[in-house]
Amino acid sequence: MRIYLDNCCFGRPFDNQIFPRIAEETAAIIFIQEQIKSGKLKMATSYILHHENLQCPFELRRRVVERFLKSYSSVYVSIGLAESVTTKAAKFMSVGVKEKDACHVASAILAQCDYFLTVDDRLLKFKSDEIVLINPVEFVKILEANYHD
Repeated sequence: MRIYLDNCCFGRPFDNQIFPRIAEETAAIIFIQEQIKSGKLKMATSYILHHENLQCPFELRRRVVERFLKSYSSVYVSIGLAESVTTKAAKFMSVGVKEKDACHVASAILAQCDYFLTVDDRLLKFKSDEIVLINPVEFVKILEANYHD
């Protein structure tokens, strides 16, 4: 199974964990990252994800995320596919998805991902027939159900 985590997912473990939702999403993301590390899940990344991470003002966070992206990406949507990303993103932008988010979703689709993971509630309202957009907590529930089958 191939997944794409947006930058919000990678940032969640660095957020204030005092709030139950943030702590639950963090636990789910850490579990998902362990599944990626062990090879049970494949992670796609993109030039957009790398660029967005480079804009992070917090050096430690930026380095940790970059290391994970470089170490565990199984598919990379390069800048050479920018025209395809932009064309596909335009469809999502036409229904109100912000440009950066639309480019992430387009990259995930071009990478043939099964799931696009995000903690962005606004983005999760968007539905696509090309990919499933899902919160990491809900995604872990799907993984658990598959492990018990």
